[in-house]
Amino acid sequence: MHGAVPLLHDYLSHSAARLGGKVALVCADGRPEERRLTYGDVEARANSLGHALERRGVARGDRVVVFAENGVVPAVAFWAILKANAVAVLVNPLTRPDKLAYLLEDSRAVAMISEAPLRATFAEAAARAPALKSVLLDGASDEDLLGLPGGERLATAVAGEPSDRPPRRRCLELDLAAIVYTSGSTGEPKGVMLTHRNMLSAATSISTYLEAVEDDVVLSALPMAFDYGLYQLIMAFRAGARLVLERSFAFPMRVVERMVEEEATGFPGVPTLFAMLSELRSLREARLPRLRYVTNTAAALAPKHILLLKDLFPGARIYSMYGLTECKRVSYLPPEDLDRKPDSVGLAIPNTEVWIVDEEGRRVGPNVVGQLVVRGPTVMKGYWEKPEATAKKLRPGPLPGEQVLFTGDLCRMDEEGYLYFVARLDDVIKSRGEKIAPKEVEAALLAIPGVREAAVVGVPDELLGQAVKAFVVLERGARLGPKEIRFECQRRLEPFMVPKAVVVVPELPKTSTGKIKKTELA
Repeated sequence: MHGAVPLLHDYLSHSAARLGGKVALVCADGRPEERRLTYGDVEARANSLGHALERRGVARGDRVVVFAENGVVPAVAFWAILKANAVAVLVNPLTRPDKLAYLLEDSRAVAMISEAPLRATFAEAAARAPALKSVLLDGASDEDLLGLPGGERLATAVAGEPSDRPPRRRCLELDLAAIVYTSGSTGEPKGVMLTHRNMLSAATSISTYLEAVEDDVVLSALPMAFDYGLYQLIMAFRAGARLVLERSFAFPMRVVERMVEEEATGFPGVPTLFAMLSELRSLREARLPRLRYVTNTAAALAPKHILLLKDLFPGARIYSMYGLTECKRVSYLPPEDLDRKPDSVGLAIPNTEVWIVDEEGRRVGPNVVGQLVVRGPTVMKGYWEKPEATAKKLRPGPLPGEQVLFTGDLCRMDEEGYLYFVARLDDVIKSRGEKIAPKEVEAALLAIPGVREAAVVGVPDELLGQAVKAFVVLERGARLGPKEIRFECQRRLEPFMVPKAVVVVPELPKTSTGKIKKTELA
């Protein structure tokens, strides 16, 4: 379409036209013929699947769920859904059947793309999803297709469909490209609506400060249902780089081996993954001469983890980043500022404004804690079919007619404009009349030698209102008990912040994206 405004899937088409024979995707767990796909391969497959979806009634704006392990299926399906002018809804394959049923019904998905080994999880949910008309299943037998609405083998669906051209382009950049469901730790999951413009803007901004280039080899073990996992695909294809997909970070040694084999230049992760890697002695001996950068998301990096990453990856630039699904990314800490401001989550990303407000919505000065507000093209369109929840987050901005995002995060900003994350508004512990940020107590716990991970929650207490309770995972070989840990906290914290109870646990409950599930601890 001559002169068309760019859409998100143009990243694939442009890279395929320029670098058709270059390896774009590496998936070691896939079928032999799918372990290394070129840009030309991915473009052809996405075109064929886009036509197959359109032929099965998928129209502009329809939602298509992708329920698959990291690999070729979700990577191709994402681009195909966009080419079909539809909206991608990527769901983590570890999702429980009841939650999947909710997501299918809430999104009113008309089609689903999945894999035969996951049938036991999705079959019942798919059978009772009212809007679902078509299920395309990779690796399916005849028996696998029984009982599925419009059940068909993925290979059969794409056979004979044009691979040299996409379906007719019908979208504008303000149309939805994806709905990313939040974890729903405080109630039902909410679908964050992201337009092509939202996602193009976020990919451009992040790629700019990471200095992404065509020669990059990015290794990702983050699930594509997690927005930063999905953005690894988007940003790699934007640059014409190579993306190496791991199924998960359940086996950290394998992740490291793949980094060495593929000569990775970029490595996105989360704090829990980095904590697991810290116990791999062999990692310090691994040869990663091309590793250029390591990025962190999901939770702000503690100073202890920053030191750990600098030790594990001495030649790489470490990017501590902060964001939320509702606007993808808020800030990043330039690597040269790590030593100077280790507690900071950095500066606003390019093309974004941030400020802090008090409870009345008035801007506050430097070093005053308040709610963070974000203004920019990455801010979501809203929550899918949840106008009341949307109205709480998206409020009138400083310029006429605009809306800005009230994040629900308490932060402060120093005189140089660097942000410091304090707490989620709904995570603040109120004890003895004092407000306690769990992050501050967790930072003190992580500073204790022998502590690998820590999580702090507020629990009901008749005398205090809420008491501080800490859950701690020890490093291998550490010999610390609750008494010693509380004593160390007394040395590091004000008295009202010292945990009333400390529980040493073998591991902390986590989401599939590596975030600690504090709702289970509380």
